[in-house]
Amino acid sequence: MEFSIKPLVPGRNAGGCSVVGIYAGKAMSDAATALDRTSKGYLKRVLQRGDMEGRIGTTLLLHDVPGIASARVLLVGLGAQAEFGEKQFRRCVTAAVGALANTGAADAEIHLAELAVGRRDIEWKVMQAACAARTTIYRFEQMKSKPEKAAPALSKAVLSVKTQGDIKRAARGLARGLALAHGVNFARDLGNLPGNVCTPTYLADEARKLAKHYRLKIQVLERADMKKLGMNTLLSVAAGSSEPPKLIVIEYSAGPKSRKPVVLVGKGVTFDTGGISIKPAPEMDEMKFDMSGAGSVLGTIKAIAEMKLPVNMVGIIPATENMPGGRATKPGDIVTSMSGQTVEILNTDAEGRLILCDALTYAERYQPAAVIDIATLTGACVIALGHVVSGLFANNDPLAREVLAAGEVAGDRAWHLPLHDEYQEQLHSNFADFANIGGRPAGAVTAACFLSRFTKKYHWAHLDVAGTAWKSGKEKGSTGRPVPLLTQFLINRADKKR
Repeated sequence: MEFSIKPLVPGRNAGGCSVVGIYAGKAMSDAATALDRTSKGYLKRVLQRGDMEGRIGTTLLLHDVPGIASARVLLVGLGAQAEFGEKQFRRCVTAAVGALANTGAADAEIHLAELAVGRRDIEWKVMQAACAARTTIYRFEQMKSKPEKAAPALSKAVLSVKTQGDIKRAARGLARGLALAHGVNFARDLGNLPGNVCTPTYLADEARKLAKHYRLKIQVLERADMKKLGMNTLLSVAAGSSEPPKLIVIEYSAGPKSRKPVVLVGKGVTFDTGGISIKPAPEMDEMKFDMSGAGSVLGTIKAIAEMKLPVNMVGIIPATENMPGGRATKPGDIVTSMSGQTVEILNTDAEGRLILCDALTYAERYQPAAVIDIATLTGACVIALGHVVSGLFANNDPLAREVLAAGEVAGDRAWHLPLHDEYQEQLHSNFADFANIGGRPAGAVTAACFLSRFTKKYHWAHLDVAGTAWKSGKEKGSTGRPVPLLTQFLINRADKKR
């Protein structure tokens, strides 16, 4: 779908469809009011008949509206005007594009970026609208022999703005929104692929393609390289699999050379059986999503590279399978991490922290401005926060606030959870420096406590995305989260430094 920005008079231009908003209580947006005036009250009569109440996310498609040049008019419910905000804005755009995709319209003019959304400016509105539109029409059909027949594609969309003076900032919002959508959808593609396709080697190959396309520096460490570095906790997870592990390091350098990079570390377990501490069979297929942290790092790199964002960033992805086998790590085994600390592995299904801790130690060599790791780490975080927000832990409160703020702007929220020293006691081991689990109580917290022991030399935040990285049931599939949060975090840093 091609997007463009123009100041348009509603209803004056011939085309496939004009999209306007209706508030709850049948109050019309400015664009809808203009269409109603041109059609001599036609929209008002439709509303009076009760065909559209204006409930958030509802739609009504009208054909051949009198006096209107476009073939169709799509009314989109905005909800209560007093409550209309960021969430409602994204929802109405998603609803509009979803409805348009089921029509025969080849093009549309969308009059939603003109709506007032709190203090958000036109750049934010267009960025969010473009991203929502592009991600709404996403389909994963690469593995189907006969993809489902879709309705005729909506090929062009004009996001209307109020004045010519809005175009410059709206254009930047459009470019950023499309780049973000491409990053999100790239992460979704990686997550949705099955474990027999998306292996550690496949992830490394995709990272190489990304690096080649955007001229980025990349290094892929093999098992022998990791052994030389003493990455024994990472290798302990890979021990039971015939698939070779990879440590993918990709560098994006578009900021001043003197500026320290932000390092993103993404958990890349391409399939997680739990190892010897094997998982129950139901829904184990969803463990192909256990590399969602890795996918979000690559998706974020794609987004910021397409934006040409003036920042320095390093992505580090420890990639492996976690499988049972004759060589697999056993509960009770003790390994020495790259940091020199010893770990008693009481549960081989607590493997994410074992691969991350060596990657977090590796990150020290970049003398980072900040490190954020992203991992589908604990079921405990799903129990605590459900599927709405990601869990956030940090050893630095200003960094935590920065991550939270980025999530609010992006509509990809996180919640700050505690990392108090008292929780560290649960990781006590009689035989090693500490254990890799701390029991059932506060499982997400003790997982973060484990990681914190490897992050003493820099400011660090941890995002537990076990509840937000994918959906189950009828809508099963990767969400691409938290690419929006991470990208906005880097946008904020880039804009602040200008």
